[in-house]
Parts: sequence; C-alpha cells; structure tokens
Amino acid sequence: MELLGSVRYGRLAMSMRALPFLAVARHLVIEGHVVLRMHRGLGFHESCDGSVIAYGADNFNSPAPGDPQDLWSVQFTGPAEIVRPGADQRERFGSGPAEVNGEHFDPVYVRLDPQVAHMHTLAFGASPSGRTHSVT
Repeated sequence: MELLGSVRYGRLAMSMRALPFLAVARHLVIEGHVVLRMHRGLGFHESCDGSVIAYGADNFNSPAPGDPQDLWSVQFTGPAEIVRPGADQRERFGSGPAEVNGEHFDPVYVRLDPQVAHMHTLAFGASPSGRTHSVT
C-alpha cells in the first residue's frame, strides 16, 4: 500500500457488460482502502459499485535516468463501492483535469477494499528474482 503513495495514477480493471475493461484512475490510500477518482461521465464507477475489481499501479515511467531504484508494480483486488470522501480527503487528490473527452471533469470516487495484494519487482544488475505477496 505504501508504494501507491509514490505514484498518482494506475489502472482499474473491471467488467463492463460482461467484458473485461481497463481505465485510468487517480488514487489515494485512505484508512487502509484504495480510493479512486475518475470522471463520472464515463460511467465506469457504476460498473465498479458492488463488484470485485482490480487496481494496479507501477513506477515504470517514473524513475529518473540513472536511478538505481528497482521497478515495481502492485495490484490489489477486492470489493468496491461508490463513496463521497470528506472535503479534506478530496483536497488531497489535488486538481483534476479540466476536461475528459471534451466534457467538463466531474469527479466520482470509488473505494476498493483490498483483499489480495501482489507486488512484483524488476531488479537490474542483480540476479533475476520476483516477489509476490498475498494478504488476506
């Protein structure tokens, strides 16, 4: 969970009309939950509400050139519900985009209650290894 604090966006995986679908979302970790902010006009939040979803993020594009930091990715899976965070929590998300697909950005929030978490690292200059951690 603490790795999410070092990146702002990730990818949400859900089912829309019985088909798998990926969407980008802004995230925060709030009281042990992953809270996602997305545009209401796309309707993704409706597919998430009451469903099990997956959310993943990584630092693949963020290490500075020459930075020895390992690359990592995390994925969380669990039930989701639409929520209305308090004003202080909404403020922590920062400003959103002005528009999404030509529409004024109208934020909506979904809380993911992680039941399973996986983390993978890519270490360069070391022997190949990968770590997977599950939490219940």
